[in-house]
Amino acid sequence: MRPGAESTVCSHCGEVAEGTQPTWTCSVENHTRHYFCEACARANLRAIESRLDSAWW
Repeated sequence: MRPGAESTVCSHCGEVAEGTQPTWTCSVENHTRHYFCEACARANLRAIESRLDSAWW
């Protein structure tokens, strides 16, 4: 699937989803929104809860 105007791309693995998914996580880092798919969010839950930037995952 190719990203379109109404799609969301996971900032960690590159998975593409139509629209904003309710199970995805949104993080604001350096004034930029980053979206993470359910699998990446689950795999990095402790880092997200610790508020580590995604570059440290």
